[in-house]
Amino acid sequence: MKHYRPQKIFLEHSVAELAVSRRVLRRLPGLPVEMIESSEELLDAATRSRPSATGAKRALVLARHKGAFFKPCPASQTRGGERNVCCNYFVVNYASNCHMQCSYCYLQSYLNFPHLVVYANSDDLLSELDEVFRARPGSFFRVGTGELADSLALDPLTGYGKLLVEFFASRRNAVLEFKTKTDCVDGLLGLRHGGRTVVSWSINPRFIQQREEHGTATIEERLSAAERCVDAGYRVAFHLDPLIYYPEWERGYRSLVDEIFDRIPADSIPWISVGVLRMTSPLKDVIRDRFPASLIHLGETVAAPDGKQRYIKALRLELYHKVVGWIRHRAAPTTGLYACMERPEVWSRVFSRPIPTDEQVGNEVTSSWQSA
Repeated sequence: MKHYRPQKIFLEHSVAELAVSRRVLRRLPGLPVEMIESSEELLDAATRSRPSATGAKRALVLARHKGAFFKPCPASQTRGGERNVCCNYFVVNYASNCHMQCSYCYLQSYLNFPHLVVYANSDDLLSELDEVFRARPGSFFRVGTGELADSLALDPLTGYGKLLVEFFASRRNAVLEFKTKTDCVDGLLGLRHGGRTVVSWSINPRFIQQREEHGTATIEERLSAAERCVDAGYRVAFHLDPLIYYPEWERGYRSLVDEIFDRIPADSIPWISVGVLRMTSPLKDVIRDRFPASLIHLGETVAAPDGKQRYIKALRLELYHKVVGWIRHRAAPTTGLYACMERPEVWSRVFSRPIPTDEQVGNEVTSSWQSA
């Protein structure tokens, strides 16, 4: 795939001498750099000029994150008393936005800052994680970095992957997940990860990747990168999310599941998640405007109690039942399988069990680490 290269860098004075900033600048010699006091001034300028989403992403901002890096996954939060079944996940955001152009990406209607941002104060991030893990030694944390940005898309520039892998290698009550649609794994190979890092891929059939996931690594590139990670001793995971309806979806998803397990040893996969397409009404409007040829509009959707547009229940159940069945047929007994951000009544019918708590799902997914 074509890796990200910005056309300009905005650099906050307060992070100019930090290691992450220095690394990015070394990797991008000769690129125009504009010093700024705060990224907030860029937001004001963007509000006035309203650059296109594609154009705004050509600028990279190196800034200081002033709030908390570590927080519970927002998916676990309720809306109006309604809850989805979640997996007790935690997130760390050291970057924001993405240069890739997936038609269904929720960031299009979620972020109000148009540029790509890397938070360069990595020491603050690691200190915060250390404090959290030490304060709760009896808890186990599964921590992901792919909420507001692809986990590895900027790693060739930032080197954040190495910092986090080496930090988590010595943590007994936590495991790290990188979630990506890229093949940017070179910076992870050869590191002493201690089995505490999982590299995962969001993945869809080739037809969907080519039609809806613009600028991402091909499915062949993703699976080849996964094989390289397995060879380096990492466990790897997959997220078939969002499952998207299209006329040949059964053939496409069944072939994808078979290809994953034909190439990746089942016992190297600690978890797989599935999740049927869901989106807010504003996002649906953005998709129509930016991607008029998208297949996202094919399936009939309705407003769910959590405020999201979802496929009608019968279609969701059909997608889930078949994809989950194909995965179970090939997966190892130790592979955790769960649905992401799904309504409780659908979750229960798909997995034929009482509705679990978020903690129960999280413990099942990470059981191999907790019992070690």
